[in-house]
Amino acid sequence: MALPKEPRQKMINLMYLVLTALLALNVSSEILNAFKVVDRSLMNSSNNLTSANNTLYSSLLAKLTEPESRLKAEEWKPLGDKAKKLSTDMNTYIEDLKKQLKTEAGLKMVDGKESFKEDNLEAATRLFAENGKGEELERKLLAYRKDMLNIHPSIKAQFEKTIPVDLDPPIGLDGNKNTFTNAYFHMTPTVAGLTLLSKFQNNVKNAENQIVTYIHEQIGAVKVKFDKTGVLVGQNSNYVMPGDEISITAGIGAYSSAAQPQISIGGVGQQVIDGAATYKISASGAGLRKVPVTIRYKDQDGNEKVETKDVEYTVGTPGGAAVMLDKMNVFYIGVDNPVTIGSPTGWDKTTVSMSGGTLSGSGSNRSVRVSSIGKASISVNANGKASVFNFRIKKIPDPIFKVGPGGTRMPSVTFKNQQFCRADLENFDFDVRYSVTSATVYFSGAGFPNVVTASINGNSLGGLSSYIQRCQPGTSITFDNVKVSGPDGGRSIQGVGIILQ
Repeated sequence: MALPKEPRQKMINLMYLVLTALLALNVSSEILNAFKVVDRSLMNSSNNLTSANNTLYSSLLAKLTEPESRLKAEEWKPLGDKAKKLSTDMNTYIEDLKKQLKTEAGLKMVDGKESFKEDNLEAATRLFAENGKGEELERKLLAYRKDMLNIHPSIKAQFEKTIPVDLDPPIGLDGNKNTFTNAYFHMTPTVAGLTLLSKFQNNVKNAENQIVTYIHEQIGAVKVKFDKTGVLVGQNSNYVMPGDEISITAGIGAYSSAAQPQISIGGVGQQVIDGAATYKISASGAGLRKVPVTIRYKDQDGNEKVETKDVEYTVGTPGGAAVMLDKMNVFYIGVDNPVTIGSPTGWDKTTVSMSGGTLSGSGSNRSVRVSSIGKASISVNANGKASVFNFRIKKIPDPIFKVGPGGTRMPSVTFKNQQFCRADLENFDFDVRYSVTSATVYFSGAGFPNVVTASINGNSLGGLSSYIQRCQPGTSITFDNVKVSGPDGGRSIQGVGIILQ
């Protein structure tokens, strides 16, 4: 049940070192977001470990009541409780440090959410270096590691070299070993400090999981009790022709004779054998059909349960064919347009052809490619009966040129942190990407006595860095003559004018 140890821990440490090195160059929004991604990953991992640990603690408690495991459980369960308390206290202490760090960074509540200066480089230094919290954290982690290993001699022998509470600070850029506080918290942005604290919390959860798993193994394996039941409904086909047989099977999962299921299909009570009932009918009519299934049963606690589900199937029409667009009723140039083609006679008696484009694939699932605006058609010949389906061909809509969050007004500090522009397709069903190939850029207003003209060749704004640094509230930046490239070739799109605030 324990998660992998060394490789994962090394990866987390490596990610932190890389992000810290990037911070030495520039505390950009991209780097701050990278720390947030790492922090979310660490917290998700910690939550998963917490769930695994809770399962172990529940099993340890249950083993006290089982005759075959009671004696060993009386010996080992108190050790598991000690590991739990040590880990809970350590996790609570680190969580309190997070709150203190946010407070140092100007924590306040805005619309019910926490807000603080994520890029503040002084908050972590004040709290951990000047106020001594760094040395205190180091001492507590060392004490936690020692106390966990001393829970039992066999635990110390098993985990002394592998317990995942790593306190060795990374080697500095000058090749010298740094102190714990300086290595992790000196001139570190607030969001990076929070990520590092999450790393230590994850170390604690991981150590707890490994040691409690070991304690549990000294007694016996985890027993899993089925504590939920559920309705299971199946059918032999969801597309039939008139006269074909539809067979519906309904029952409950985690079946017990005490569940006493009563099953009604199509409004008629059915005979229940081994917790399930089977209902057969002959398909008739055409189009979508529904059969209601109702199951009454008792769950493991003896409570009465009732669940109703509809079984759906489609009855086809003999001698006809159908073509359904998976996206919309047009084909777009430059992309694969998926279509579903239905045949009532089977594909051994059906042929499909197309004009105005090319059709690939086989059976029901096909893909259409078109190259010019106009019309196209798909012909389906089912057992000698032909049907023709006509479609329009359109160009992919123009993408929207954006810098940063987009829009025509932007804080100057936000704009100055942008390194790229982009062209986004909005409200379009296909996964299509466009790249900016060139644009003319005009700077005017505050910071620019005279209009300055520049250009870019690609998505990068790196060539404009000298002008971007001159920008300030009141500066106007206009992107004009924007050209982009996509799956359907190149095109010119509408630019944008941005006024900095």
